[in-house]
Amino acid sequence: MKLLLTSFGIVNESMKKSLRSMLGKDFSEAKLVLIPTASVAESSEHSWFVKEINQVFDMGWKEFHIVPLNGLPKSIIVERLNTADVIYTTGGSVYHLARSIEVNDLTEDFKKLLDEKVYVGSSAGSMIFSQHLNRRSADLFDETKDLTMLGTETIASPFNYFDWYIKPHLYSEEFPERTDPWIEQKATQVKFKIYAIDDQTAVQVIDDNVDFISEGKWRQFN
Repeated sequence: MKLLLTSFGIVNESMKKSLRSMLGKDFSEAKLVLIPTASVAESSEHSWFVKEINQVFDMGWKEFHIVPLNGLPKSIIVERLNTADVIYTTGGSVYHLARSIEVNDLTEDFKKLLDEKVYVGSSAGSMIFSQHLNRRSADLFDETKDLTMLGTETIASPFNYFDWYIKPHLYSEEFPERTDPWIEQKATQVKFKIYAIDDQTAVQVIDDNVDFISEGKWRQFN
């Protein structure tokens, strides 16, 4: 398993160096498939999404593809993801992303892909793996409106890989409430480990090893 879990994608040279190392080749020799599914459930305006796609595209891939998880036959989704060297999942609603993987019966296919491909997550795409992605985390981080919009009371990670939780966009101008006092207060309400990362930080997971790739700031709680 090779995961690079970011707050807002590959935004600095340290992250690019980490990704090249995980790939074992240059971006110009690799195929990337981008999954935009989380973004479509985001109710705010989407200029951030255009910026994110351009940011990924400008890295100079041999091939760049976009594959949504809804609306296509499962066989086509899996076939296209299998062509990738890198699977990149954007930000947006992590709850919509989790439900899309489950309702389209993609969980086992994704687990196999994650054993074979390099995965890059951005925001929601990074949060999807935690055992603590559920109604409790939605309540904790004031995100129950995202569940209400989907017409559900609760949701769970399709993977349940990690006993820790990523909270992205620490200190971000786009999320001005995400300050030290805010995350410190949230962390006191739970016992599980939280990695709060800014947009210049990534959590690198290679098999059982977890490291931080950062040109910014991050904090660990519990």
